[in-house]
Amino acid sequence: MSTIEHFINGKTVKGRSGRYGDVFNPATGEVAKKVSLANKEEVGQAVAAAEAAFPKWAATPPLVRARVMFKFKTLIEQHMDELAAIITAEHGKVLSDAKGSVIRGLEVVEFVCGIPHLLKGEFSENVGTNVDSWAMRQPLGVCAGITPFNFPAMVPMWMFPVAIATGNTFVLKPSERDPSCSVRLAELAKEAGLPDGVLNVVHGDKESVDAILTDPRIQAVSFVGSTPIAEYVYHTGAAHNKRVQALGGAKNHMVIMPDADMDQATDALMGAGYGSAGERCMAISVAVAVGKAGDALMERLVPRVRALKIGPGTDPEVEMGPLVTKTHLDKVRGYVDVGVKEGAKLVVDGRDFKMQGYEKGFFIGGCLFDDVKPEMRIYKEEIFGPVLSVMRVPDFNQALKLVNDHEYGNGTAIFTRDGDAARAYSTQCKVGMVGVNVPIPVPVAFHSFGGWKRSLFGDMNAYGPEGVRFYTKTKTVTSRWPTGIRAGAEFIMPTMK
Repeated sequence: MSTIEHFINGKTVKGRSGRYGDVFNPATGEVAKKVSLANKEEVGQAVAAAEAAFPKWAATPPLVRARVMFKFKTLIEQHMDELAAIITAEHGKVLSDAKGSVIRGLEVVEFVCGIPHLLKGEFSENVGTNVDSWAMRQPLGVCAGITPFNFPAMVPMWMFPVAIATGNTFVLKPSERDPSCSVRLAELAKEAGLPDGVLNVVHGDKESVDAILTDPRIQAVSFVGSTPIAEYVYHTGAAHNKRVQALGGAKNHMVIMPDADMDQATDALMGAGYGSAGERCMAISVAVAVGKAGDALMERLVPRVRALKIGPGTDPEVEMGPLVTKTHLDKVRGYVDVGVKEGAKLVVDGRDFKMQGYEKGFFIGGCLFDDVKPEMRIYKEEIFGPVLSVMRVPDFNQALKLVNDHEYGNGTAIFTRDGDAARAYSTQCKVGMVGVNVPIPVPVAFHSFGGWKRSLFGDMNAYGPEGVRFYTKTKTVTSRWPTGIRAGAEFIMPTMK
């Protein structure tokens, strides 16, 4: 059985900790590979490589760094199908979805191909007599990323291309559940001309995460995962004087107004609720039906959920693949059990789904609850699986209150033909990303991704303009060249005159 090793200083490095994790084929339930789990010393080796590479890379002209990103972009396009296949083999999502996630990560690479423009500073001439002042953005040093299992290509590419293009070096700790894609991306980056040590990949669990969070050589940490871990990463990293952006969990609501196109809303819920088996931080997990929209929605939704095409992600006819691990499958099933006990109406029960030839795979059918109440755990907590909860409210104000009262504020959507309702919702909802008749409002790469409330810890969002600001620091220079008669020493706070 093959072992996935670390990628440090431009080459594969065999793990020395003696600890390994299992990497499964989710469709069959079999262990497909092993992955080395780094200890503190191995993480330190990657950080040392990044630290050594930083001075030369930071001094590299932004235009030269951008040319590497252009080549990296081309290589990703050439290896798109390979990368998607790697994702499907270890995560389980269908190939078309895997490929789409690579494309969304590629958009960030395309964005940073313009890094010379994005790093332009500001200049003010003659702020005082013969005194000029200018501000410039400079890299931080060694940065690190800790990424989740659900997007093994896209989320790492939210981080390291921005950090590297702005002149930093990077240590990536991908999820140990599906680690191969990150190594392949690092290999392609090297092929694109990225110098050794600029991008390093170490695999691991909490031991490697803690090593990253406490290493004084690491200046900034980016994280995507569950809210409890995001909060831990934020507090621990900040306590060790690092910049931290930690993106946490979600409970994304989609409000369906009575005037909405119900067929369009149903299509949206099917894709946003059950795509990628619900393993998305931007998945819609709560449908809020306003007034008479509830019955019209359920009439369309129930047969669609029952008819979901479920199977291995390699089957082009399949709409939903398996969950990533048996542990996660048991967790999702457990939440469905809880919902039934709490009194929610389980209209479609997918817990007993079995597929001939894949009986040991991590499959569950689509689950659909109706009459879900705000006090229920299945409403309050993130399930991260193909479980959709429908709630019914009498009017727009009650729908808005539900959304604003929830502890998560990652993404949301409203489906309506009423411009006033859409505008009011977009303005008044306490959520970081909003879709109007768009179910999964993930911003394009030249905007920034991030939620509100307990969906984000830290001041700056991922990628886009805020990503550039996160991975750089501002330096302001005030300059005067001496001419004529010197004025002598001044013992007051300098003023411009």
